[in-house]
Amino acid sequence: MGTKIISGSSIEPVAFVKNLINKGHSRSINAKKNILASLLLRGCNILTTMMLVPLTIHYVKPTQYGIWLTLSSVIGWVGLFDIGLGNGLRNKFAEALAKGEHEMARIYVSTTYAIMIIIISLALLIFFCINPFLNWAKILNTPPDMAHELSLLAIIILGFFSMQFVLQLVSTLLQAAQQPAKASLFGLFGSVFSLIVVFILTKTTSGNLIYLGLSLGFSPVLMYAASSIWFYTHKFKSYAPSIKYVNFKYARNLMGLGMKFFILQMATIVVYETTNLIISQLFGPAQVTPYNIAYKYFGIIAMVFGITMSPFWSAFTEAWVKKDIDWIRNTMRKLNMFWCGLLIVTLFMLAFSNIFFRLWVGKEVTVPVSISIVLAAYFLVNARNMMYMYFLNGVGKVKLQLYFSLLGMALNIPLSIYLGKKFGMPGIIMSTLILGSITMVWTIIQYDKIINNKATGIWNQ
Repeated sequence: MGTKIISGSSIEPVAFVKNLINKGHSRSINAKKNILASLLLRGCNILTTMMLVPLTIHYVKPTQYGIWLTLSSVIGWVGLFDIGLGNGLRNKFAEALAKGEHEMARIYVSTTYAIMIIIISLALLIFFCINPFLNWAKILNTPPDMAHELSLLAIIILGFFSMQFVLQLVSTLLQAAQQPAKASLFGLFGSVFSLIVVFILTKTTSGNLIYLGLSLGFSPVLMYAASSIWFYTHKFKSYAPSIKYVNFKYARNLMGLGMKFFILQMATIVVYETTNLIISQLFGPAQVTPYNIAYKYFGIIAMVFGITMSPFWSAFTEAWVKKDIDWIRNTMRKLNMFWCGLLIVTLFMLAFSNIFFRLWVGKEVTVPVSISIVLAAYFLVNARNMMYMYFLNGVGKVKLQLYFSLLGMALNIPLSIYLGKKFGMPGIIMSTLILGSITMVWTIIQYDKIINNKATGIWNQ
């Protein structure tokens, strides 16, 4: 009898978890499975990244690491050249799948690949023409004798970024098909490969930014190439890009919504991705490193919430197409509860942040408490916004978001510089925090209007 009780008690928790996962709408079940798998995979990815940061800092020293981060973020702006096609494809592909229009889905995929290749080829041509005239040492506020090295590094970063720019579209399809966990698996492989390569560099060479650029640029490209080959010969074989299915007539469908996403992406880069450059200009590249250490630590908040949200953009699209409003309401209620739990976790992270930093990177890098406080608040606000943005993006109601993003893009840089000069590095982050807080108000209002069928005018566009 006693044995049965022990046996039952060991099985009950497993049965409870299985029941929890398999309970509810099929859309919710799929989302829960992907979230759990993604949490496991991205958790391993976080650990790998945590190991990579101190290894990289010790390889090239904090100042050079700050230069690498700043240059990478500047080159990353080339991502704007997709003119929102990635997100446009995500919505159109999800809609086509929901309607069972498989040939149309393949046309959208093939046409997007064709346009992206054309765009990135033109961007590379323009860059190679103007790069000899760019003074990267002045742009990044570094010693003049680094100009040639930085110019070569910029070419390496852009070259690998361009390949990744096209290859990563397979990740967009996985997200549109509500299977983001599979995309996370290849991200983990890329991080592990990067860690191995940088470890080999530390044992075989002295600190070298060029070697670092080659190793960290090659790793994600290799993984995206491998994942593309795998999925387009297996699960996504029916949607594999083909010249035969390229039809620029449908580019307008992709770019109509895509252009709105393009402007949103451009605004996001200006609001969120110029921080490294502003810090480098105001306080020197060495100060980019402590900011990014804190950013990566509190970025775990965004990563966990992003993993949770990843299946829902396309799930919201499907639910909206099928008029399943009750599912949307219930999902948003549960996501709000999850965000409240994340708030408590963030407070604990903040309380123990200095201890963690010392254990993680040692005494070589010091992170001011003020930066930790502002970044913790920033990521919490960002997570809250993500919840409502994913709904609005999924149902294609982005016009109001577009206007506020343009306003934020105009205000962020001057506000960051002003607050940075007044309050130091925390002031730069305060700028994005202020703009994010304003966004949090109107996104909740718009969601409420749309879901209750009260949205009119710009609130419904």
